Amino acid sequence: MTRVAAIDCGTNSIRLLVADVDPGTGVLVDVDRRSEVVRLGQGVDRTGRLAPEALARTLDASARYAQICAELDVATIRFVATSASRDAENRADFVDGVRVLLGVEPEVVSGQEEAALSFRGATGVVAARHPGPFLVVDLGGGSTELVLGERAPEAALSMDVGCVRLTERHLQGDPPSADERAAAHRDVAAALDEAAAVVPLGRTATLVGLAGSVTTVTAHALGLDSYRPERIDGAVLATDVVLAACDDLLGRTRAQRAELGFMHPGRVDVIGAGALVWHDVVARVRDEVAAAGGALESVVTSEHDILDGIAFSAAERLAR
Repeated sequence: MTRVAAIDCGTNSIRLLVADVDPGTGVLVDVDRRSEVVRLGQGVDRTGRLAPEALARTLDASARYAQICAELDVATIRFVATSASRDAENRADFVDGVRVLLGVEPEVVSGQEEAALSFRGATGVVAARHPGPFLVVDLGGGSTELVLGERAPEAALSMDVGCVRLTERHLQGDPPSADERAAAHRDVAAALDEAAAVVPLGRTATLVGLAGSVTTVTAHALGLDSYRPERIDGAVLATDVVLAACDDLLGRTRAQRAELGFMHPGRVDVIGAGALVWHDVVARVRDEVAAAGGALESVVTSEHDILDGIAFSAAERLAR
């Protein structure tokens, strides 16, 4: 077993996984898994740049993660940055800051690689319990990755829709107005049209949702009074139950969302958009599967995601 650290820096949150990994057997044992909402993508959709205060929050969290990695004596760190960093003109400031703090080069990965890492992390656990092909959906702050495959990715696309991007672009009302919702739905529909031309959604046997928006919707659908990963991970919910939970969250005010015991404070203002994206993805996949002669009756949620994929890849690099 090799002890590695995986860091996933997205548009809304930065997350750390320290794990003992055996890449030969596919065994991964968590040592420490944590997340902070830093909103690195604040304003990027509008300005094309990382805001100074967002960059400062993210580098502060990176410094804390560097200390944890040192204390846990990791053999290697892989730091992966995604949508907001891809889109920002001043991403060099971010890259330089991380390099100084962690001693590694942060990798601003493409949407395709992000999708592949998410697929590996999710299916490493889900494949033992559910049939393929799997459609893995990683719903982030700035982008949403769709990747279809049986044992490995066969088709993938990164869509420029996410909970932060759509909140800033459209959903300003509290709760969002009908017109704001309609505009956001149009964006997601257009993105899904492009995705469907690349990823054969109708082949999906098991739909797997990843990341904070999806796990929060799942907690709501399960009626949890606090965030309980052991209940959320691997949860299988009827498609109609997922769609209803999404609609309910989107229709609530920010104050009503904040009262929910499972809601992370940093997700209160963007979960409406996250729920809207997840609703539209689930509904579209259900319809595509039906058109292909099948039935998508349920949806699987996984707490195992891109972090697990990054950890596996870090261990494999060391072994080479």
